[in-house]
Amino acid sequence: MNTLRLTMPVRTKMIMAGLLALIMVVSTLFIPSGKVSAHGNITNSRAALCANGQNQNCGQIIYEPYSLEGPKGFPAAGPPDGKIASANTWFTQLDQQSATRWTKVNISPGSYTFNWNIKVPHATTSWKYYITKQNWNPNAPLTRDSFDLTPFCSVNSGGAMPGGSYSNTCNIPSRSGYQIILAVWEIYDTNNAFYNVIDVNFGGDVDSQPPTTPSGLAVSNIGTTSASLSWNASTDNKGVAGYRIFNGSNQIASTTGTGTTHSLTGLTSNTSYNLTVKAYDAAGNLSAASNSVSFTTQQVSGPDVEPPTAPNSLHVMGTVTHNSVPLMWNASTDNIGVTGYQIFRNGTLAATVTGTTLQYTVGALNSNTAYTFTVKAIDAAGNVSAASNSLNVTTTAVPTSYPAWSSTTVYVGGNKVTHNGVNYEAKWWTLGETPGNADVWKVIP
Repeated sequence: MNTLRLTMPVRTKMIMAGLLALIMVVSTLFIPSGKVSAHGNITNSRAALCANGQNQNCGQIIYEPYSLEGPKGFPAAGPPDGKIASANTWFTQLDQQSATRWTKVNISPGSYTFNWNIKVPHATTSWKYYITKQNWNPNAPLTRDSFDLTPFCSVNSGGAMPGGSYSNTCNIPSRSGYQIILAVWEIYDTNNAFYNVIDVNFGGDVDSQPPTTPSGLAVSNIGTTSASLSWNASTDNKGVAGYRIFNGSNQIASTTGTGTTHSLTGLTSNTSYNLTVKAYDAAGNLSAASNSVSFTTQQVSGPDVEPPTAPNSLHVMGTVTHNSVPLMWNASTDNIGVTGYQIFRNGTLAATVTGTTLQYTVGALNSNTAYTFTVKAIDAAGNVSAASNSLNVTTTAVPTSYPAWSSTTVYVGGNKVTHNGVNYEAKWWTLGETPGNADVWKVIP
């Protein structure tokens, strides 16, 4: 880093230093909306309990508990030690660690369901869950040495896309007292993952009683792509945390709180549905299914002149390079069905993808250049939606070289080196494997 050295009076230096400190403080209070990553979190994670007020003095994470995104590949890669709880983001309050700092979720060994609230769906490689060692130090920063680095639960997804909510039922190993569970949601086609820590207490007042079964499920206001649901409330010994809505065996929506109505949107016209509702509590206990209701959405009559809704939350998902930008956005809805998305670069159509594709990497870009991207949805009748939010991105400069490869250095996925005049990037953890002669290294174009 170059240091700018100027000769100036001491008083002027002090004033400038004060202004710089003020700017840094203000910048931590106002985070540009275009930089926000809105993706997913476990419903009783440390961040989620900050958002609902059970944890205090948490900082800005109370507004976006779903934004703990960092490099994937834990434990070989991922957030550095001491920054695991925050995923090495600006939400640094989450990294504060002591035996009494955070609210605990009572838990017991054996079967347990982890519930995720998915803000933006991503094609998924896996869901992995780690737990601290019995003798970890709860009053020291959270490090890899705090955890048993073999996940006690690992669910491979092979690129599958979760819905608005997702659950894993795992077998939690035996522990006592205060422990931390680290949940890692690894994304399939980027270098990123989402990290959630859950503060748990073994041996406390464990809630193993599920809520009672919801009853009286009814449907009304059936449209071409929407319907309204209502049901009678469940009860629970600790309190109902929300309800999960299923079409057959597939969860298609969820609610939080004690409300007993929900408006379904984004359904497909002229399609049959068979819905049930289940209640859940804060410990993850799930009730039996309610009565089922069956209905068929209305068929669109006449010519289709209704465009899809505009895609939203267009954002960078992955690493911007000197010649490419990875994009992702939220799905649009349509009265009949979205058939594709158009990606625009500086107002010019750059690519068209299918209606089930929610991400695209724009390539063949110039280095160190500012671009503006938008996305529009289209349907089978040729109706085109309004544009998404505009996303401004500047590509990086072309790297001339990276640090020379060393046979004695440990590299992790994403590390870049130069060897024999060629630039390489590590795909995963490696030591002593020569670039150009090992699959772990890929050439950087």
